[in-house]
Amino acid sequence: MTITLLILLKYIPATAHLPLSRAAGVVAFGYAAFLALRLLQPEDAVVVEGGWAELRPSMVEYFACYGAAALAAILLFAVVIMGHVADTTQLVATYIAVLLLSGGALGIGMAGLFTQTRWDHRQVTHRSALGRVVALDWSEVRSVRPNWRGVTIAGASGRITFSQFHGGAAQLAKHATTRARRNAETATKAFAT
Repeated sequence: MTITLLILLKYIPATAHLPLSRAAGVVAFGYAAFLALRLLQPEDAVVVEGGWAELRPSMVEYFACYGAAALAAILLFAVVIMGHVADTTQLVATYIAVLLLSGGALGIGMAGLFTQTRWDHRQVTHRSALGRVVALDWSEVRSVRPNWRGVTIAGASGRITFSQFHGGAAQLAKHATTRARRNAETATKAFAT
């Protein structure tokens, strides 16, 4: 969609002079790198002390976060250097790209890199980048749903959302889905009697 939008903007007179074909090339390269790094994503979680299994950020998330931050820094440097020579439309478009890339890098870091999700046989816990901890006992898990941020495990006392790109995310989602199904069956049997 992004490449198609950039190609369409190339034929609009107000944005025809912007380097949109180069931007489409950068987007295509980034997507190719994303697909290549997905091949390196570990399927199993890391087992740490005390029998806890823990999700780990994948190479995709590191590449996206630090790559977006580096590209934002390069573009900001370009805005500062070419500020007196460039067209105003180019400066505004570059500055908007810097803001979007910086916001994306910050969002990926806060939602994926600087969080901790771990589980054992009793519960699953999630510590956010800001230090907020949510713990759900497996017996209270009600549903597991995908969303735009990843996968959400919902229970009676809260929700835990983790990135689907983390190493071990599929393993945790499968385990949580099994627990939610068992909890629903137990509740149905209890209600029937």
